[in-house]
Amino acid sequence: METVVHLVSGDETEQKTALNIVRNLLDDETGSIDDVAVVAQAGGIESVTIDGDSEKQVQSLLDDGVSFKACSNTLDVMDLNESELIDGIETVPEGAVEITRLENEGYAYMRP
Repeated sequence: METVVHLVSGDETEQKTALNIVRNLLDDETGSIDDVAVVAQAGGIESVTIDGDSEKQVQSLLDDGVSFKACSNTLDVMDLNESELIDGIETVPEGAVEITRLENEGYAYMRP
């Protein structure tokens, strides 16, 4: 099974919950989870920026094979540069389109 987690809220508690869910998916002992992706957009983009509150947790998840994708539209709106993202974060033109694409590929959608 594959799962995409949508990081869209600027609420720090919701962001931490989402990242904890990702960790739980990775730690699942049944072996049923094949891939986990995270798409960050809107206020959720803060969780994938350098020096953000979640930087260490995101880096750990990246090191464990989770793919993180940041919405380029959000970066533009929030006047952020790709260089402000944690190394290893991929940018996609539109977060909503990426979510839809992944769902069409069979990913289950989760948003805390």
